[in-house]
Amino acid sequence: MASSYFDSSHLLWENPQPQFTNVEIFRRMVNRKRGLNLKDYHEFYKYSIENYSFWEDAWQHLRIIYSVPPQNVITEGSIPNVPIWFPGARLNYAENLLWRNDDSIACTAGGEPGKVAECTFRELRLRVQKMASAMRANGLQIGDRVAAVVTNSIEAVVLALATASIGGIYSSTATDMGSQGILDRYRQIQPKFLFSETEVMYAGKTVDLRDKVAAVIKGLQLHGLKCAVLLPSAITAKEIEVGGDPNTTTLRKFLATGTGSELVFEQLPFNHPLYILYSSGTSGPPKCIVHSAGGVLMQTLKDQRMVFDMKDSDTLFQFTTTGWMMWNFMVSSLASGCRMVLYDGSPFHPTLEAYLKFISDAGVTLWGTSPRFLAEVKGRKISPLEIGSFEGLRTLAVTGAVVTPPIFEWAQEAFGGKFHFVSTSGGTDVCCAFVGGVPSLPVYVGEIQHKALGMAVEVFDENGKNIEHTGQAGELVCTKPHPSLPVMFWGDTPDGKKLHDTYFNFYPGVWKQGDFMVVNPKTKGIMILGRSDGVLNPNGVRFGSGEIYTVMERYNTIIEDCICVGQRRANIDEHERVLLFLKMRPGNNFTTTLENEIRSSIRTALSARHVPTHIFEVEDIPVTVNGKKIEIAVKHIVSGSNLKPSGTVANPESLNLYYKYKNIEEIAQSHRAEAKSKL
Repeated sequence: MASSYFDSSHLLWENPQPQFTNVEIFRRMVNRKRGLNLKDYHEFYKYSIENYSFWEDAWQHLRIIYSVPPQNVITEGSIPNVPIWFPGARLNYAENLLWRNDDSIACTAGGEPGKVAECTFRELRLRVQKMASAMRANGLQIGDRVAAVVTNSIEAVVLALATASIGGIYSSTATDMGSQGILDRYRQIQPKFLFSETEVMYAGKTVDLRDKVAAVIKGLQLHGLKCAVLLPSAITAKEIEVGGDPNTTTLRKFLATGTGSELVFEQLPFNHPLYILYSSGTSGPPKCIVHSAGGVLMQTLKDQRMVFDMKDSDTLFQFTTTGWMMWNFMVSSLASGCRMVLYDGSPFHPTLEAYLKFISDAGVTLWGTSPRFLAEVKGRKISPLEIGSFEGLRTLAVTGAVVTPPIFEWAQEAFGGKFHFVSTSGGTDVCCAFVGGVPSLPVYVGEIQHKALGMAVEVFDENGKNIEHTGQAGELVCTKPHPSLPVMFWGDTPDGKKLHDTYFNFYPGVWKQGDFMVVNPKTKGIMILGRSDGVLNPNGVRFGSGEIYTVMERYNTIIEDCICVGQRRANIDEHERVLLFLKMRPGNNFTTTLENEIRSSIRTALSARHVPTHIFEVEDIPVTVNGKKIEIAVKHIVSGSNLKPSGTVANPESLNLYYKYKNIEEIAQSHRAEAKSKL
């Protein structure tokens, strides 16, 4: 079983000049400073997890801007297992991002209509100054929450940085989230200010948000809201009013209340709250995860410079909405002085080809996307190099779901082959990567290159024993603290009971991320096999859905998407069975021949025990607003739960398609009868 995980593993790419990468420069700096002789990344990584002084080295190398230096690196905090980092230090997140004040381009913003807007570093700083002045004039203070329902735009960046400059706490959601999903989040954090779009474009259609905005404003009036600010139409730039509330104003009027005061960066502790992010909440109310300014700054900078090899001459494009942690991750790239490309809308409108041309024309050097997007380009048989040159592309980073070996190989060839293909895995919980790319090491097909610096990642079995050297799969855990552990859950008890129960309860004192992973003993490369609570376990054989998705990749010209879950109904099923659901591409039919071919492919590539008990065609696959398959919700539904979908489900109506499968015997009998009738 262990060997089968890495049967596709072979060399894909090597850096011709590894010595010039940021991570190698950092390693040599640490050797000089500490009088060490760390020979390569493997030894550097070992040093980084065994010595908290590594984070002092990172503070220096990442050029953290501060007004008061830290007294030491780490000290005990009030929440067990969550220490305080760099006690005594005073700094400001926004100051670290707005250090440039020149006429180079900081942000390029595009979208479906094809218009492109640009903002220089100097202009960005002035816009943040104007916004912060108005926020202060309207009573925003340190610790106040600012909530936003916004597109991925320059204005969203301005809002986040203006809030951070004052010491407020910023939280955003995408405009496609329903009003209930927004209220499920924002009622918990009780924002003083709400900023919202009024009209946007998505998939070629104008979306009027006025009714949604009015419902959100009304729903927050008894939950701390003092002021709601309406942004002009994202399509026409015209002001749009939403009547009925005296504390609602337009952005133009709000900015006019500013005093023109200078931009002042409040000097705050390293662990002062910066962002509130949210758990997916697919099976319950979302948890409000509070991240610190220092933790987000240090970890995102470390990942961008060490994993992506980011330099100030780079252009970063991360496809994301403002409701995904990758947006917060992306914004930090300003601290490296590079240009950031923002895109609002669907990548499939007006066409997928137009979207790819936009990326190439924008001169993107570091591109972050999802496996699902790459699979779609591959499935449509599009040749990217016939659309654009992508001549500047240095790094293609993929995250958000399992990246299968066929995608590694296809992407490397399809976009020219001269770039670093990076697969990473982290989480909203930590706002950084646990495992990811290493520009100085070779890339092997299907493998994440290594554990990230400073992240003490191990593979545990159910009893808390490290099994990574065996090549067996187990739980991804992190055995030591790092700077971007959540400060707290908003609304938790002072001793952090909810936070502790979420992450540190299963293995006492050890962070359990909830991912199922395996390490290649030969290359030290890593595969994430799926969420551990979605691990398939038929007859005691544990495997991840990602293994099935790897096999299904070969059918992606006829199958648009699929989802694989376990079913075990309480008091009915003694063992779990595996169900595979397929969404066919238009013009393709699910036939008995195709079903048998899929079964044979899974049996040959994996084993007979991996073959799903049943394979069904469905009209749609449920995904989050960030495009992740919602396996856990489907698993609960087919196992008999009357689960209520949360606001993070992009297509909640799709979940209704799966309730009938709790009567699996009837459905299977009907499926067999239908298949016979077609013979």
